[in-house]
Order: sequence, then structure tokens, then C-alpha cells
Amino acid sequence: MTESSFNDLLKQRPVEPLEFVGRLAAAQIGATHNQYAHSELRQARLVRYLEAKTAAEVVLVGEAAGYRGARISGIPFTSERQLTGCGPAEATATIVHRVLAKLGIEDDVLLWNVVPTHPGDATSNRRPTRLEVEAARPFLIEVAAGRRVIGVGRLAAAVLDAPYIRHPSHGGAAEFEEGLGRGFATIGRRRAAVRPFS
Repeated sequence: MTESSFNDLLKQRPVEPLEFVGRLAAAQIGATHNQYAHSELRQARLVRYLEAKTAAEVVLVGEAAGYRGARISGIPFTSERQLTGCGPAEATATIVHRVLAKLGIEDDVLLWNVVPTHPGDATSNRRPTRLEVEAARPFLIEVAAGRRVIGVGRLAAAVLDAPYIRHPSHGGAAEFEEGLGRGFATIGRRRAAVRPFS
């Protein structure tokens, strides 16, 4: 892909959510678990979520779907408990939604992951491989198209070539909140591009 065609992709808005989610559900992204593949519920949730966030100017991008979060709920950075009031909770999801609400930017932000499927098993996460990151790249480009991006964690920041914002897990909640506040305040001055993972 040439530099100009890549930049053109970033200027466009994402494709229609139903078609996008259908392609994601059919995708094999390395050895990751595709939580959308055999779940009409998760597919429908993601379609509704993307439709609701069509006008979001900012996409907050993490590393990958978590085993207690998007693997079960189908929504990035969101646990089943946040959606239905029951099921597993995820600390990261709780912190992210709390901080977005506190900063008053929940409606302005679409949540996504570099790898939208889950690397790991039903009880653990693992870092996605380079090949998984590259296989997921077309989905990331489509979601980031026409939006400003903020990377959460080192992998996301590297792939997006964006400033590093501390991931909220393992005691990073305060740094995440501070970094997101700073990043959101200055994001109008910077547009990150998605680059190959190395």
C-alpha cells in the first residue's frame, strides 16, 4: 500500500457496521479466539455499539480483547457486568468507563483494540503476536479512519505511532486518567497514523 492510499484510508469514515462486523466475525486472526464467530449476540452488540459511535471523533485503542471483557461482552473495554448487571467484571473496563464519564467524554470516544479478538484462553490473556497485530490491522485502519486516535499501553502506542498513555491495569488508574485528560486536551493538535508493528 502506498503512503498516499494509506492516508486516503485514514481520511474516510468506517464502512457500514453490519458489513464490518460480518467480516470481523469471519476473520481468523492468528491463534486468537474470535468471540464474534459463533455469537449472534456479540455481533449484534458490536453492530449497535458501532452505530451508536458513528459520530465519535476519537478512538481510544488498547492492546487486545480481554478474557473478562470483550471476549464475553463483545464490546471493547467493556465487561458483561457493565452491560447486563451480571457476569464477570473487568477492572480495566470499570476504570476506563469511570474515567470517560468523569472527564465527560463518554459520547465522544469509540473504544477499540489493536487486536479486536482475544489472544489467550477463557481464563487468561496473552500479548498478541506480531502476525496477529498485522492480521488485525485492516480492522484497526477502518475503525480509526477519519478519527483522532489515542493509544492505551505500549503496544497500542507503538502500532499507532501515538503518544503513550499508561494502561489502567496493575495500579495504573491514576496515570491513565491523567494521561487521558492530557491526551484529550491536546489531541486536536496531533493525528496519529497506524503503522506496522515491529
